[in-house]
Amino acid sequence: MPQNTIGATPAHPPRPSQLRTLTYHGLAPGPRLLVLGAVHGNETCGSRAITQLIEELDSGALVLERGSVTLVPVTNPLAYQLGQRTGERNLNRNMAPSAIPQDFEDRIANLLCPLLESHDALLDLHSFHTGGAPFVMVGPHNNRGALEPFARAEEEMLLALHTGPHRILEGWLDTYARGVNRRAGASASTLVSNPNYGVGTTEYMRARGGYGVTLECGQHDDPQAVNVARHAMLQTLALLGLCALPLAPVQANREILRLVDVTDRAHADDRFNREWRSFDTVTAGEVIGVRQDGEAVKAPADGFVVFPNPGAEVGQEWFYFAQARV
Repeated sequence: MPQNTIGATPAHPPRPSQLRTLTYHGLAPGPRLLVLGAVHGNETCGSRAITQLIEELDSGALVLERGSVTLVPVTNPLAYQLGQRTGERNLNRNMAPSAIPQDFEDRIANLLCPLLESHDALLDLHSFHTGGAPFVMVGPHNNRGALEPFARAEEEMLLALHTGPHRILEGWLDTYARGVNRRAGASASTLVSNPNYGVGTTEYMRARGGYGVTLECGQHDDPQAVNVARHAMLQTLALLGLCALPLAPVQANREILRLVDVTDRAHADDRFNREWRSFDTVTAGEVIGVRQDGEAVKAPADGFVVFPNPGAEVGQEWFYFAQARV
């Protein structure tokens, strides 16, 4: 006789144990493109746009003519299942293979890193929790420095220009490293005091000879974010010559900003003086927040507040500061 389940608590879904990837190959040689969605589990616009693209490729509505494209709709299945940014840690930090994986994200990274290494270009689709317009993040200029040597900046900028958003942001890793140097000693052993913690998918891609951009498609729940992700994927396929698609002209009014500094939250009672959104403008000396002891945190110059996080943990990034690239 069946057991009465009325009022019973439903069983928890099983913990994810696999990573779904799909690769399509054109019959002529060409570039190898990797597209990622849901590196952070609550950023689902990329997942939905990738699912649409899979349906079009499977139905023949879209044809891959050369090269290859690998699509990963859900890059962090545990965070996606939980409906939150992370599973056991932030997958998009400290990106590297692990000989002895310590958490779920380490195991995903052991699959993801070889994927990154085996492709030429990366389009990583994200969204953000505060309001604001979409933007795209690029890496450094060509250089032979120790932090992030790079030789494909022109290709990467061309990709960024064709993704759609009018705002391009650069300077992530070196600004993050400056924050690491500032907080070194304040936290004895945490990953946030290690410059490698700033390495995510695109940084790892560049370190292995490829190039890639992070596209922030809009606010998490904005229905237009899916369209932003879809447009970027189609334009990337067109730019790389993988599909016979029209390539839209680059907008003339692009704005390029550079991250120049990061401010950490020093105490749980540190607070912003208003509800900031990424790329809100500030003037030199304008108050951005107030420390627990009453000290005002002011803009060092005219510029922009970027990635404000009112819920930042103590000792971690509270907000970044950017200026227009000269």
